[in-house]
Amino acid sequence: MTETRAPLITPVLMAGCIIILVSFAIRASFGVFQIPIAEEFGWARAEFSLAIAIQNLAWGLGQPIFGAIAEKIGDRKAIILGALTYAAGLVASSYAVTPGAHQVLEILVGFGIAGTGFGVILAVVGRAASDDNRSMALAIATAAGSAGQVFGAPMAEWMLTLMPWQTVFGLFAVAILAVLLLLPMMRSDTVATRAELEESLSAVLKKAFRDPSYSLIFLGFFSCGYQLGFITAHFPAFVTEMSGAIDPSGPLASIGVTTTSALGAVSISLIGLANIAGTLYAGYLGKRYSKKYLLAAIYTGRTLVAALFILMPITPMSVILFSIAMGSLWLATVPLTSGLVAHIYGLRYMGTLYGIVFFSHQLGSFLGVWLGGRMYDAFGDYTMVWWIGVGVGAFSAIVHLPVKEQPLAARPA
Repeated sequence: MTETRAPLITPVLMAGCIIILVSFAIRASFGVFQIPIAEEFGWARAEFSLAIAIQNLAWGLGQPIFGAIAEKIGDRKAIILGALTYAAGLVASSYAVTPGAHQVLEILVGFGIAGTGFGVILAVVGRAASDDNRSMALAIATAAGSAGQVFGAPMAEWMLTLMPWQTVFGLFAVAILAVLLLLPMMRSDTVATRAELEESLSAVLKKAFRDPSYSLIFLGFFSCGYQLGFITAHFPAFVTEMSGAIDPSGPLASIGVTTTSALGAVSISLIGLANIAGTLYAGYLGKRYSKKYLLAAIYTGRTLVAALFILMPITPMSVILFSIAMGSLWLATVPLTSGLVAHIYGLRYMGTLYGIVFFSHQLGSFLGVWLGGRMYDAFGDYTMVWWIGVGVGAFSAIVHLPVKEQPLAARPA
């Protein structure tokens, strides 16, 4: 009798990919608004940086909350709430004229990202996938976020040449609401075990909090957020101001990249493009090798790439090489980290457990974005922020090594 293998590509996976793609296309574009908004209102760089930092922190706080909402009242209701919150934050932000107003309203945007991003969507995708397909399905959904990043920043840069930033925010709000049309596809039958279904959320959380491996995973995800948050928010401005001039007769100019501002937007796109391949490959490897060792290798690679970049002269070529190298390691941590959580602690409460771990990621993101603005205003450059990122990357590479990858339920009592 021929055994029927579960398909990798399912309606749940396709819908989840599109929702994450749109959510992250918007989220990845915020760095492009750094200079236009600051210049329009005469703000210090730290003001808008703090708004983006608060957005990242709210995203982290909202992640376990939306994970718990999804597990209590349903995944689709959580996504609806997230999209409505996201749109409300974008529309309200378009009317804000003070730094304080932007910073407060970014709380709504951050919670909206939480409801339409990795925590909720990956939990649905993970539960809908078979054991053999789970690592790759999580990688595909994560790579969809990078696909959004590929065109999110350049699209925002192009739209800003045609209309005010306030109008762009309004159009982004329409886009995130449009993904709700895909919700009928977001149906998944739980594949949790009977023991997992019978166990309460509080009991699972208690076990996880007592497990040193969960704490190590939590701590290790911090540097991922620091590096991603800082680069997403500040790299376009960093490239605009620090990169060498673009050769008007060179290959970049021939494809329309004639200013360092355009190069900054393209760099975010390149990171996202390289990350599609890197994340899919991480998912492929995650099915075959130890996830904790793969994570340690990724953080080591990030540390070396960041150190080499800041030690070299900043030129258009070094920006492109850095974007490709860092991009290949960018979100490769997400399917491995979420897959590790699911493997060790089960699928039933994956959304909440991964959401708590993701809060560490967003604490790092908050610090990276906020420190970037503060240190730029204090010293006129981002050098110290880069070296802190190198240090925390090395820390994360080390801290994953003692993680016990064996499922908690299978360990000796």
